Amino acid sequence: MPKCPRCQKEVYFAEKVTSLGKDWHRPCLRCEKCNKTLTSGGHAEHDGKPYCNHPCYAALFGPKGLMSRVPSTT
Repeated sequence: MPKCPRCQKEVYFAEKVTSLGKDWHRPCLRCEKCNKTLTSGGHAEHDGKPYCNHPCYAALFGPKGLMSRVPSTT
């Protein structure tokens, strides 16, 4: 029986969601930064950990300085 990468408990077929090549409990598949619940395939990955695409992954691992080139509206 596979174990969830987040809680290390067994993942039963009826409760599993597969992502990043592993089986997770649905509530355990959360963004590492903001804890938002993610869907299988609807997120980004860095070092084997899930992140929501926006804003967390983009802010942590995206191109640096992109927002500094956007003109301020205030």
